[in-house]
Amino acid sequence: MPELPEVETTVRGLARFLEGERIVSVRVNRPDMRRPFPPDLVQAMTGATVSSLSRRAKYGLIHTDRDHALVFHLGMSGRWRIDPEDADKHDHLVLATREHVFALNDPRRFGSVDLLLAPELDAWPPFAALGPEPLGDALTAEHLREATQGRKQAIKLLLLDQRIVAGLGNIYVCEALWQAGINPRKAGGRVTMPQLRRLVPAIKDVLTRSIRDGGSTLRDFAQPDGNLGYFATRFHVYGREGEACHHEDGGTVRRIVQSGRSTWFCPVCQK
Repeated sequence: MPELPEVETTVRGLARFLEGERIVSVRVNRPDMRRPFPPDLVQAMTGATVSSLSRRAKYGLIHTDRDHALVFHLGMSGRWRIDPEDADKHDHLVLATREHVFALNDPRRFGSVDLLLAPELDAWPPFAALGPEPLGDALTAEHLREATQGRKQAIKLLLLDQRIVAGLGNIYVCEALWQAGINPRKAGGRVTMPQLRRLVPAIKDVLTRSIRDGGSTLRDFAQPDGNLGYFATRFHVYGREGEACHHEDGGTVRRIVQSGRSTWFCPVCQK
């Protein structure tokens, strides 16, 4: 599933070609993806000018001068294709400006598209329950202390809770916990403040580096221009079961399963 860096990369890639442009046509090629397309999508977006693009958690937002925002989620396999050479049967939504064509392609159809008025965004249920953005100033060690205090659930699972931190996914939680030297099985309430003060900059650093590298190309993800992100070549623990930890005094990377999801960590240097 595309995670926060992949969505941020997508939004930045689209913004280069779409921001400030007028949408001259909108075509919906099927009635639904994970849920039906908004019935007024074509009317609301045709003729609108894109004022800006942004990201919230793992959602991308295309804002227009009509005070609407097209909100998209890439699901498991979604991506935007810019000026595709050929039409594809999985291009479910196609936007066109005078200069470019933008096709939302999603073979598995786990993605979604919603249309909201700008004043409604913060109160929209998927956004209203979200915690702070991990790259923003609101994510602090003090916030994590308050959110995890007394909790017996593993810190890895708490970090995946979107109510605690918005947009963190499995890859980057594994990498951040390794960088901060925290065992993913440790109860959230037992993680110390010194550890949390290492964890917050580790989260921000891992995400920033992945965005810089264009995201992690796993399975279906590619950037809107078709280029592949290469942060996956820099993983320290994710997907490296049985390999040596990158710390000189580390051990062998292990994989465990937590609530049905794989976790990779070094049992020697993560305490």
